[in-house]
Amino acid sequence: MREISLLEMLQKGVHFGHQESRWSPKMRPYIFTSRNGIHIIDLEATRDKIRSAYDFVVALAKSGGQLLFVGTKRQAKVIVRKAAETCGMPFMVERWVGGALTNFATIHELIKKLRRLKSEQAAGMLEKYTKKEQLNIQKEINKLQNEIGGLEMLEKIPQALFVVDAIKERTAIREANKMNIPVVAICDTNSNPDLIKFPIPANDDATKAIDFICNLMVEAVNEGKSNLDLTAKEIQK
Repeated sequence: MREISLLEMLQKGVHFGHQESRWSPKMRPYIFTSRNGIHIIDLEATRDKIRSAYDFVVALAKSGGQLLFVGTKRQAKVIVRKAAETCGMPFMVERWVGGALTNFATIHELIKKLRRLKSEQAAGMLEKYTKKEQLNIQKEINKLQNEIGGLEMLEKIPQALFVVDAIKERTAIREANKMNIPVVAICDTNSNPDLIKFPIPANDDATKAIDFICNLMVEAVNEGKSNLDLTAKEIQK
């Protein structure tokens, strides 16, 4: 992992937590101080936790695992989707679909249905239907694309989650914990880091902070994938 300076994180606003009244006592180890009623996150702790998360994601990608990017809050959607697409990983940014992990068999059937409908549409096979039927099929494609389009590449349950905002995405985290799937998550000062295997104490509201950490996860995935490619080439030799 490249060297991360405290100044860089300060410039991204990573250190700003929530109001003192909204804090979670379990985040105490990651809080440096408070200013004007706002908790300030200890950026040295953040950097340490980023390193741990980064190493985990590199190892995951190197082994061929998939990291599901999750971020449904307004200011995170575009950033999270772009990050996932950049490193070729699945994502969920509109809303968390209940059972996405705990009932993956059903979700996978919907994924296969979406693939089939899109394939038939691209091949012109829907033209045999009436205009009304075609319209209904298009509505179904749009609905599925909106809900699970980011999961289309999945053939099996993802090996880990990367989550922006541990509070907002608590249902996803709950499902992951139930399935023993490790979670990497941005945890602001109102979060419970005990629920996260790799918590990253950081501002989960500022777009610059979100983008900064998402990009680090992208770098980790790509580093792991490059090592996977090298390993495959060595095996072929």
